[in-house]
Amino acid sequence: MHRPSDLPARVRRFGRAERWIHRSTAALTGVCVASAACLYLPPLAELVGRRHLVVTVHEWSGLAVLVPFLLGLGSRAFRADLRVLNRFGPHDRVWLRSALRRRGPRPAGKFNAGQKVYAAWLAGAVLVMLGSGLLMWFTGLAPLALRTGATFVHDWLALALGVVLAGHIGKALGDPEARRGMRTGFVGRWWAESEHPLWRPRD
Repeated sequence: MHRPSDLPARVRRFGRAERWIHRSTAALTGVCVASAACLYLPPLAELVGRRHLVVTVHEWSGLAVLVPFLLGLGSRAFRADLRVLNRFGPHDRVWLRSALRRRGPRPAGKFNAGQKVYAAWLAGAVLVMLGSGLLMWFTGLAPLALRTGATFVHDWLALALGVVLAGHIGKALGDPEARRGMRTGFVGRWWAESEHPLWRPRD
């Protein structure tokens, strides 16, 4: 049995595959959001110009967002993380209740309930964005009424995505240790025990 002094100060949170998937997805999402802004915001559209090129970049970066995820399915560690993200337990309900009341215990495994909700919402939103985007891109796929509806959904969901992603970035900026875990793969044991007390990392 380990004494406290025997335990390593840092524990592994993410392997190389998870970090690569996160960075690649973040980069592609950034390109997609930036190109969308250049299409919809007149000052940026006038500054950048070359609308056809921007449209092409937006379309292909939107499709490519799925590529890191699909390639990542070849990683056992990534698949294990997906299984954890897909499972809600009693402790997750406790976490959500405490978060809404802003008081009380917040038990969490490797991922807390907020991260699970965010991942589920983001996965659904990306699929809807992809489907509506394809209807807008390939005009022969559906009648005009359906394409008009797809444009409405795509535009408003894009706005919601922007707000949610800004919130995600804000939370990351407020937690340097979480950022370090995604950057290096390791976090302090003190952080793991404080923020994710039900997580049992492998040293």
